[in-house]
Amino acid sequence: MDQPLKPGSASSSPAPAPREDTASPAPAAIRQRSPLYFAWRRFQSNKAALFAGGVLTVLIGMAVFAPFITKTSFTAQDFLTISLAFPSLEHWFGVDDLGRDFYSRIVYGARVSLSIGFIAAGFSVLIGIPLGALAGYFGGRTDWFIMRVIELFSVVPPLLAAMLLGTLTRGGFLSIVFIAALFGWVQVCLLVRAQIKAFREKEFVRAAQALGASPWYIIRRHLIPNSISPIIVGFVLAIPLAMLLEASLSFLGIGVPPPTPSWGQMINTGMSFMFFYWHMAVFPTAALAITVMATTLFGDGLRDALDPTLKGR
Repeated sequence: MDQPLKPGSASSSPAPAPREDTASPAPAAIRQRSPLYFAWRRFQSNKAALFAGGVLTVLIGMAVFAPFITKTSFTAQDFLTISLAFPSLEHWFGVDDLGRDFYSRIVYGARVSLSIGFIAAGFSVLIGIPLGALAGYFGGRTDWFIMRVIELFSVVPPLLAAMLLGTLTRGGFLSIVFIAALFGWVQVCLLVRAQIKAFREKEFVRAAQALGASPWYIIRRHLIPNSISPIIVGFVLAIPLAMLLEASLSFLGIGVPPPTPSWGQMINTGMSFMFFYWHMAVFPTAALAITVMATTLFGDGLRDALDPTLKGR
């Protein structure tokens, strides 16, 4: 006669439940997040770029709200009593040789430099996008011709050519914007060309070609929207180049004409007084250096965030 099974014995224990796969699917919220979210997370991890973005925001705010954060106009003069005064509580950055408040001129100079930088970068993008798209998509003779034009602009020293054009046009705001855009489109063109060449053989492009879409439609509706990351990076990195070009031309006396304040023009004037009236050269130089460095670091961080494959190159 069989003995009854005791409770707790091996035979009476229930069969173990089958183990479920421990790898649970990703939450729906993570799966549905756009690439811009992850780009923003990568940008946040770059502390230098994040700090540079904050500095750049402050500088843009200073330029936009210049009349509200300065006590006097940049043209107000009192050269009979306070000419060449050192920094004080009344005049934070001192006074220049014509009795004008240096802080006001530094703030309004930011408006000039940033305006030229952003407008010239915008025109550089408008020139570089179509040329880069044509070279990247069609290739062949079109690519060969555009690359020869790029090589021509690459071998010409930008500053020397800008000095020649600035002398011929006698300087001015629009003239500097034109000169900066003329030499700033090359980098944008190369970035767009490389991106479109990489996408040219993708499945969605071949599908559009099979459906009878024209090359212009494919470039406009498929390739350029997918190349927005290098376009943004090219735009941001073109800003400091335009600002440095403007400062160089203004330093040489063929930039923005006075009395409009320009950091390059102020540095040129301060060179004559720098051995005693140090504030005349130190403050505009520091303003230009901080702005260019902040814009460059912000652009580098934006490039690494939008295209992490370029990080570390």
